[in-house]
Amino acid sequence: MQRLRELSGQVLAMYEEISSTFSHYQASAGLPCTAGCGACCNKPDIEVSPLEMLPLALHLFDQGLAETTLESIEHYHGFACMQYQRHSLDGQKGSCGIYPWRPGVCRMFGVAGYRTKDHIPTLSVCREIKQRLPERYADALIMTTANPPPMMAHYQQKLAQLDFTLGEQRLPINEALKYCLEKILTLAAYAPDIDDNAVA
Repeated sequence: MQRLRELSGQVLAMYEEISSTFSHYQASAGLPCTAGCGACCNKPDIEVSPLEMLPLALHLFDQGLAETTLESIEHYHGFACMQYQRHSLDGQKGSCGIYPWRPGVCRMFGVAGYRTKDHIPTLSVCREIKQRLPERYADALIMTTANPPPMMAHYQQKLAQLDFTLGEQRLPINEALKYCLEKILTLAAYAPDIDDNAVA
């Protein structure tokens, strides 16, 4: 369990770097997310690595919520992240119920860089931002050389390199949390003498 706690600390440190890097770019490009918008969280195809859910899983374990959360996942029939709190019927408005523990992909989504098949850097920008700020979006595309966006693939790779086993596999977000919770509960059951009350 101690190894997982140390790994979780490394993931959280990487999250600070990711959040700082991507939010700084969004601000410099003038492409901020809309307050209260949850369009990206409402998507049914969000996939993350189990590694990205490790800090949340350990936090839930430390709070005594691992088993009840695992049961909730097994009985959840929604189509998107079960941690997303909807504030509108269509799900386009809402908030993250696990914001301090949200995975890396959530910290990078909205405005991020990627490379085309010809290896040219360009932007991936959410539809809502494109529609709301078309001129700034166009300017940011023009300025990709002078003001290069942070590359999502680069930071996904940096995260994965922290632990190959947990970092390479991609699962639907709820399944990734389930995977981590099951691993932690199994370790706790077979090693009850380990100090499990330490905060991850």
